[in-house]
Amino acid sequence: MTAKTELKEIVKTDDKAEIMESVLLGGDLSKLNPGQRVSYYQKVCESIGLNPLTKPFDYIQLNGKLTLYAKKDATDQLRNKHSVSIDDVAVDETETHFIVKVKGHDGNGRTDVEVGVVGKKDMQGNFGNAYMKAVTKAKRRLTLSLCGLGWLDETEIETIPDAKPVNVGENGEINNPDPIGDKAWEFWTALVEQADKLKIKHGNPDRAKMTTGDLRQAYDELRSSVEAAQAQEESGG
Repeated sequence: MTAKTELKEIVKTDDKAEIMESVLLGGDLSKLNPGQRVSYYQKVCESIGLNPLTKPFDYIQLNGKLTLYAKKDATDQLRNKHSVSIDDVAVDETETHFIVKVKGHDGNGRTDVEVGVVGKKDMQGNFGNAYMKAVTKAKRRLTLSLCGLGWLDETEIETIPDAKPVNVGENGEINNPDPIGDKAWEFWTALVEQADKLKIKHGNPDRAKMTTGDLRQAYDELRSSVEAAQAQEESGG
C-alpha cells in the first residue's frame, strides 16, 4: 500500500484533496486533525517497521510546517532491523569543530558515507562530550541515509535556527507550552491596527500555535516598521 493510499484512508473530510496535498507535497502535518495526526504517525511507523509505542519520532515546526524528526529510538531500531554496521570512523579536528566521517553498510550490502559536525563550544565547552556527539550524529545520519529516510535526526535540530520542537500529545493535540496571554495579544492587536492605518504589510499569527517568544519577535519587527513609517510621515516624506 502506498503512502498516498494510506493517507486516503486516514483523511475522511470534504477537503481531503487539500489536506493530502499539504501533507504529501508540503509535509505539513498541522493540516491534519488530532485523530488523523495519530493515524498518520502510526502508519509511518508501521510502514518502516518501527514500534509507535516507543515514540521513535517527535514533532518540530520547520519553515512554517509541522513535521516529524527521528529520535534516538528510531535510529536504534532501524540499525537493528536493517543490520546497519559501521565500517570506518574518521575524525578531523579544526580549531572550532569536530568533523566526523563514517562509512557503513546495511544487511543487503548497500554502502554509504555520512558526516557529523559539532562545534567545540557545544556541550558547554566539554571537548570530550562534543567529540562523542559528533560521532553519534554521524552514525545516526548514516543509519537514516542507508534506510532511505530523509528525516532529520534529533542531534541536528538544535543547529537549525528555524526548527522549534512542538509538544504534540498522544491524542494528536498540539499543546502550546508557552501560550500567549491576553494582555500581550492586546498589545499585538493594537500594533496591527497602527500598521494597517499606515498600510504596512504584516503576517497574521495564529495565537493558538505561537509562543510568547514568537509573538515578541514578531511584535518587535512590526514595531520597528511602524516607527519608521511614522517618522517618515512626520518628516513629510
